[in-house]
Amino acid sequence: MKKTLALLLALVMLFGVLAGCSSSSDSDTTAEETEATAEETTEAAETAEEAEETTELVTIRVGASPTPHAEILEVAKAILAEQGYDLEIVEYTDYVQPNLAVDSGDLDANYFQHQPYLTTFNEENGTDLVSVGSIHYEPFGIYAGQTASIEELAEGATIAIPNDGSNETRALLLLQQEGVITLADGIDASSNATIYDIVDNPLNIEFVEMEAAQIANSLSDVDLGVINGNYALDAGLNAATDALAIENADGDAAQTYANIVAVKAGNEDNEAIQALVAALQSEEVREYIEETYSGAVVAIF
Repeated sequence: MKKTLALLLALVMLFGVLAGCSSSSDSDTTAEETEATAEETTEAAETAEEAEETTELVTIRVGASPTPHAEILEVAKAILAEQGYDLEIVEYTDYVQPNLAVDSGDLDANYFQHQPYLTTFNEENGTDLVSVGSIHYEPFGIYAGQTASIEELAEGATIAIPNDGSNETRALLLLQQEGVITLADGIDASSNATIYDIVDNPLNIEFVEMEAAQIANSLSDVDLGVINGNYALDAGLNAATDALAIENADGDAAQTYANIVAVKAGNEDNEAIQALVAALQSEEVREYIEETYSGAVVAIF
């Protein structure tokens, strides 16, 4: 009996020791598993953060006239977002600051001008900006002011035209096209003509040279005004429906005066710039132009 009790006590003590060892072992295992889980969670969080940083959109800053350039860029913005780019559109109401901003590096590109204007700007300002793609053409138009039609122009009538080289040339060529004046031989879309190149002015028209952006607002002060397509649109005018006359679409004006994307020389092959041009020359943009502007803006790509 005593031996049996002793044996039972020994077994109880042995089970107690084994239970204690098992508890200690389980505790150590749980701690190790918890630590491993914490490390895995940290690594997962770091991986997620790195992935987020990797997918951060690359910003492209582009200067543009409000209409139609900034509107067209909004279509390209959605296309670029899918490719990892954030298109930031900066609007300008003049033709000088957006070029200076590209030259200084404040903008990556601009979209508002044609090549003749850019060429003249580079020559006059010592900048080195280049075209990376043609997007659209805006027909120049002659619009009524105090006089309702070109045929009704009287002796000494006034016509407002842009005062910058390339756009003044364009206005004078359009007036020549309509028989209002005659320019010297050799004047074409690539020239830098002024009123001094007029060799025949049968009605002794008085030309009022002013900043292109101001002509639409000055129509009530002149007989006629020759207006850039974008500024006409800004004023609620459509060259295809409101102008008394527009440039001949079969002439060289469409190609010569195609609106371009301009960048600082050396940045032509930048990946973001190439993506920008591709987006602007997409079918989505073409369809938007055709459906929105009814001939006042024509895709040239």
